[in-house]
Amino acid sequence: MTESTQPDSKTSLSDTKEAEARTPEQIRKSRNRVLGLGLAAFVVLVFFISIAKMG
Repeated sequence: MTESTQPDSKTSLSDTKEAEARTPEQIRKSRNRVLGLGLAAFVVLVFFISIAKMG
């Protein structure tokens, strides 16, 4: 049982180290990309709702 627990903890530590290796610029770009896609999806949704109400 302890053998299966140890690799999991090592995996989570390596995942944490990989996340820490990202620079603030990379984090900012990623966040901006997600916000931009969310905004574009909202605009498309409003557009289609407007078309549906007109038609």
